[in-house]
Amino acid sequence: MDSLTQAVLGAALQGTVLGRIQGRRSLFYGAALATLPDLDVLIRYADPVSQMTFHRGFSHSLFVLTGLALLMAWTVAWLGQRYWPHKGYRWPRLFLAFWLVLVTHPLLDAFTVYGTQLLWPLQPTPQSWAAVFIIDPVYTVPLLLAVLYAAFKGLQGRAVGVLSLALAFSTVYLGFGLAGRMAAEQRFSQALAQQGIVASEVRAVPMAFNSLVWRMLAKTPDGDYYEGVSSLFDREPPEMLRQPRNLEAGKVLTSVPLHERLRWFTGDWLRYDVVGDALVVTDLRMGVPGNYSFRFQMAQRDAAGQWQVIQPRGWIGGGAASLFDGAKLSLIWRRILDQQPPLPLAAWASQSLGHAAEAGR
Repeated sequence: MDSLTQAVLGAALQGTVLGRIQGRRSLFYGAALATLPDLDVLIRYADPVSQMTFHRGFSHSLFVLTGLALLMAWTVAWLGQRYWPHKGYRWPRLFLAFWLVLVTHPLLDAFTVYGTQLLWPLQPTPQSWAAVFIIDPVYTVPLLLAVLYAAFKGLQGRAVGVLSLALAFSTVYLGFGLAGRMAAEQRFSQALAQQGIVASEVRAVPMAFNSLVWRMLAKTPDGDYYEGVSSLFDREPPEMLRQPRNLEAGKVLTSVPLHERLRWFTGDWLRYDVVGDALVVTDLRMGVPGNYSFRFQMAQRDAAGQWQVIQPRGWIGGGAASLFDGAKLSLIWRRILDQQPPLPLAAWASQSLGHAAEAGR
């Protein structure tokens, strides 16, 4: 999630657990501590694939953060007994506060689609529960208002109750997102089955800034995939678009370590496009058809027509800016309540990827 959301979540948690001891300072301490895991972005890597796949790694590990919470709780309890005995700092309460603030950061990240390595140094596919978009005002604003109220009123009155209520709402909202994702996947699976389409894997991803309209992905056994859109309020089958993953083109990258790492990180939701003399690898999980957040050139064709693996570099059309296309956002938000006209998936894919796509059957 975005840094503001992580900060207000940490502030609300520490304010709830330690507010009566630390007062307003608990909000500041919690906000600062909650952003600590994201300091791994300061580590610079040689290529964008490494930058993407090592983010949310060791600093988001539940093992590492639990150990850090233990150390911090012991240190603060020792200092409290020595210098501030009247404050009432006790190790169990300190550990609960620090642990909640730290581990809810990666857990909240895991509710997005990006991928979070909760069990580092173990190496299962990073957790990508895709229940909320990376920025969701419905989740963030209640927490922000509760923290501002506590900062204004202090933590000795009803502010702790307000913080607790905001935390409860935010938790329920995550559950709502998970339920919405599962329902969207079921609707898409049924729509595919009604058309006789066999899908080997189906997943849903929330579209921009909401948990009501979902972008659907389905792999087929023959190496293609379907991309569709489904809203909570739909009464008709979702629109869908069949596109190739071009797995044959991707064989150039077989056994290339960074390519294998990218496959692991994304759960192999990748497609490959030959654009001129470049081989472009796209993470299909984030974005909209033809406009994806993470695209990398990973091979170049030489003068003799042979493919040469290169150090990955970002490809035009990727990056966070792809999430903020105003014209597309207005159509996506309209799509929440109205299926007609359907989103122009084929036009988007053709325009951005440079070739016509085959409409879903």
